[in-house]
Amino acid sequence: MKYHALDTPALLVERERLEANIRNMAELTRCHGKMLRPHAKTHKTPEIARMQLAAGAVGLTVAKLGEAEVFAEAGCKDLFIANQIVGEQKLERLVGLARNCTVRVGVDSLEVAMPLSEAAKRAGVSIGVRLEVDTGLHRAGVRTKDEAMEVADALARLPNLELDGIFTYEGHLYQANSDRERASAVARMAEELADLRDSLIRQGIPISIISVGSTPGARFTAPVPGLDELRCGVYVFNDRMQVARGAPPESCALTVLATVISVRPDGRVIVDAGTKALAGDKPFADQTMGEILEDPSLRFVAASEEHGHLQAEGSARLRVGDKVRIVPNHACTCVNLHERMYVVKGEEVEDVWEIRARGKFL
Repeated sequence: MKYHALDTPALLVERERLEANIRNMAELTRCHGKMLRPHAKTHKTPEIARMQLAAGAVGLTVAKLGEAEVFAEAGCKDLFIANQIVGEQKLERLVGLARNCTVRVGVDSLEVAMPLSEAAKRAGVSIGVRLEVDTGLHRAGVRTKDEAMEVADALARLPNLELDGIFTYEGHLYQANSDRERASAVARMAEELADLRDSLIRQGIPISIISVGSTPGARFTAPVPGLDELRCGVYVFNDRMQVARGAPPESCALTVLATVISVRPDGRVIVDAGTKALAGDKPFADQTMGEILEDPSLRFVAASEEHGHLQAEGSARLRVGDKVRIVPNHACTCVNLHERMYVVKGEEVEDVWEIRARGKFL
């Protein structure tokens, strides 16, 4: 079957580009002696997770407990939930997960850690924990060295919790304007984390892992001594945001296939893929929503829920019924909107993969 025959909107992934992206990140981390624990919130798909593990990943990172449950059921048995788990319902599910696989979670306070310890003790299981450190994103995470030392000391004493590392998400690198700024931010982050690990070890708290994670930071963090694990995720597909930060345009493996449903005399072209098919991320100054592979001169200027608005500079070359492929701004939010992805090689649809962890935000 040719992908042109698919009903739209449809999510396409180019197998060769996907495989190359997985292979290249595995080689980058391997050659610098780093472990790779890719973030599966990007693809939410067991088939891709298995490809990453087969290429050498030590396990998976996920954002939510629901994602962890999907990947555990699919046979992925070493999982890090890079988030705080709060509430009795989630804690009950977490200890159930811990009975069947190796699971670690993020912690940044005793308010999070103490109920976790109590739930694990009641269930007779051990749960790995990693201390989250804020290195510039200003989201979750301890923000000072003193706070980190205090929380880590208490964590090490709580029963049924195993503190094995510290982690950060250097998402603030997305705001850097150049490779020089990114490299400088990574150097500061690595120095801060190494100093914290050394101080914790001197205090008698063994910290074996420093874990960091972002796709735009990977080529800068991989060579840095002292960092042990990378948790990048978007690299499997790449997207327009990654291209803006140095990824080759030809590495973008993900597109949304859409059909032209209206062509106006002023050059406005309407397609059947809006924010419900592409998500609403508009990180670029020109507020464009994606890139049209068949005609890059078309600007994706606006979107409503069900409609994408493309603008031609003159009269449009596209006609009603034509199909176009759109490179999304942000692969993660785009994938989460679709039930399945169509795996293509050239124009042929080779496989269909269910996005089994889509919508798993609990």
